[in-house]
Amino acid sequence: MNLTDIAQDWSCTSCGGELEIVKVQFAYMKGHFEVDLPACKDCGLVLVPEELATGKMAEAERILEDK
Repeated sequence: MNLTDIAQDWSCTSCGGELEIVKVQFAYMKGHFEVDLPACKDCGLVLVPEELATGKMAEAERILEDK
């Protein structure tokens, strides 16, 4: 499932608003990353899909911690 589909299928758990794809900045250790993710149009709460959290983000975390 792509991010656009996720944004259309989910609603914000905090306020019930619609989600849209936005650029989100992450900082972890000394690394800064910018990723497109679904976020609430009203309150800005970001949804990190499980596939991304347990896939690419977990891999990046392991690489940074091994340095």
